[in-house]
Amino acid sequence: MSVKILGKGKFVARARRHARIRKKVIGTPARPRLVVTRTNRNIIAQIVDDTKGVTLVSESTLHNDFDFQGTKTEAAKQVGLRIAEKAKAAGITAVCFDRGGNKYHGRVAAVADGAREGGLAL
Repeated sequence: MSVKILGKGKFVARARRHARIRKKVIGTPARPRLVVTRTNRNIIAQIVDDTKGVTLVSESTLHNDFDFQGTKTEAAKQVGLRIAEKAKAAGITAVCFDRGGNKYHGRVAAVADGAREGGLAL
């Protein structure tokens, strides 16, 4: 997978980091990939098996049953806890973490911490 991303700016830099990470982080059936997508308002987490190209479990602040009052970081931690619960119900105990080119800080780190507290091995 060779991706050449040209230009300047933070969006291009994030795309480069994401391409560099995806060369190394691959989800297998034994250890699928936990993908975190961060927008300005929401956070989305998916557990993906890359060999089949299938999303096994997903959770986000956009789901109708997600009703949380608090900061975005606290909501991200709740997303991590809830995806860990769903993953355990699906028989997944260990995942590899894909931060999506974002810095491992703030809401992205909160999702990982929540998933660890929920019982997933990252």
